[in-house]
Amino acid sequence: MTVQLERINNAIQFEGTNDSGDRLTIASASDQEGVSPMEMTAMAVGGCSSIDILMILEKQRQPVDSFAVQVDAERAEDHPRVFTDVHVHYTLTGDADPAKVRRAIDLSLDTYCSVSKMVDQTATVTYAFTLNEETYKGKAEVS
Repeated sequence: MTVQLERINNAIQFEGTNDSGDRLTIASASDQEGVSPMEMTAMAVGGCSSIDILMILEKQRQPVDSFAVQVDAERAEDHPRVFTDVHVHYTLTGDADPAKVRRAIDLSLDTYCSVSKMVDQTATVTYAFTLNEETYKGKAEVS
């Protein structure tokens, strides 16, 4: 895997490009257009685990009509300002079995999602999920 970053103006702002040519604007501050590196990391936790979960549920023939994820992350006050707590909330609709959804999430966060496994070196990663408007709590901590 190779990615490239190129400064795009006189501020601290970059355009990132991957091997496929996909582009993303990276910014240093919230007043600039773009996503900060820590926001990208939080998105990566949500994206990586969501891909795993949907693939697992598909293999289990669990119908999912809609899927969304929200990641809330807390950072250390001192530098380096790593994540200390990350909570992921998945929202699904469909005729899926809640026990199978929970198992898919556990498999992703505990085994398959390389991003969450990197993040859990400094942060406690927790989750919950809502299936058809009923909320379920996940394990207290990813091991």
